[in-house]
Amino acid sequence: MSASSYQKRSGWALVVFLLITFAAPALSAFIEMPGAWYEALRKPALNPPSWVFGPVWMLLYTLMAIAAWLVWKRVGFASPLQLYFVQLALNAAWTPIFFGAHALGLGLGVIVALWVAIALTWVSFRKVNAAAGWLFVPYLAWVTFASYLNWSLWRLNS
Repeated sequence: MSASSYQKRSGWALVVFLLITFAAPALSAFIEMPGAWYEALRKPALNPPSWVFGPVWMLLYTLMAIAAWLVWKRVGFASPLQLYFVQLALNAAWTPIFFGAHALGLGLGVIVALWVAIALTWVSFRKVNAAAGWLFVPYLAWVTFASYLNWSLWRLNS
């Protein structure tokens, strides 16, 4: 394969990773958006304003997709990317459980499982490509904070 052909294939692969990464959680977000129910919940002191979540997730999904693409370039669809898709599925599952079913406790269980899956993905990505590992750190940090928020909401509104 020529260098030019490889670059085109690699560029298209990045686009596919971006599309998949944004599509999985976006589908559930279109179905279950925060609304009056969420607004009525008692919130912890550290709960950010609603407008913060969109830009943060846009950045995180972009970083996640780039990290996955970097790993794919090195090892293809090996086990690190299988972990990536597991955590992406858990990420997509949280929204309809938390916002759709209003199941704060079950949402907490899902977000804890998500955190574990992200941590495992981060470790596996780091072994393949250091930059990919670093790109996952903000996501792990944000989901740590989101886990605190989910726990706090569950405790304050049970």
